[in-house]
Amino acid sequence: MSPLITLDDLGDATLLDVRYRLGGPPAHGLYLEGHIPGAVFCDLDADLAAPPGPDGRHPLPDAASFQAAMRRLGVSNGRRVVVYDDQGNLFAARAWWTLRYFGHQDVRVLDGGLQGPLVQDEPEIAEGDFTARPGGMPILTADEAAALAAAGTLFDARAGERYRGEVEPIDPVAGHVPGAVSAPTTENLGPDGRFLSSRTLRDRFTALGAGDRVGAYCGSGVTAAHEVLALEVAGLPAALYVGSWSNWVSDPTRPVATG
Repeated sequence: MSPLITLDDLGDATLLDVRYRLGGPPAHGLYLEGHIPGAVFCDLDADLAAPPGPDGRHPLPDAASFQAAMRRLGVSNGRRVVVYDDQGNLFAARAWWTLRYFGHQDVRVLDGGLQGPLVQDEPEIAEGDFTARPGGMPILTADEAAALAAAGTLFDARAGERYRGEVEPIDPVAGHVPGAVSAPTTENLGPDGRFLSSRTLRDRFTALGAGDRVGAYCGSGVTAAHEVLALEVAGLPAALYVGSWSNWVSDPTRPVATG
């Protein structure tokens, strides 16, 4: 079953608008300006992550908090969930991954993201019955990410200049996990903003060294979920280092590579 879906194939689904702007403006305002009919706004910071700290800028929420948030948004166990945003699904992928991690069996990403016609009215949402059960997707700790970079393939989903340590606009230290391979998420998409074909993505990741053991990280575990999504489209299951670079550099004893 493909994790991607088109607007024509939505069917009966709970639709989550996961638009996000790092540093603002508040994305809820964008939702109010226009969204796909029936969609409800999902706040990445409040609904899909715990407060920032040593575990990273977007740590995993605990099961109880995530369950409460998803039920408030109308998510139920037996009903498909479709997620989207307006930036190549870089943020919607975090919703896809988190729902999958907590056990939802049918979550899809709207390929191409936000698309019309749009409406401004907010739908009335009945509370859902989703039950959060952690462990539905593989995750990596910092130590496991380091081991995977050495003995398998750990993809760095950030822009190449951040991987190389030339710039770092967000985190206090620039560079990458030693042994990680640069694989920017922007290269998962075609010029139309849709995901490349399964074969093209598989060829891309295989050329970068993907084998039996694959993982991904980014700055805070958000866009790396997009990498995991692209890897799934390619038929290459992958683990997510949720804390990602923001967690890695919280411990000054961890090594940092550049170049």
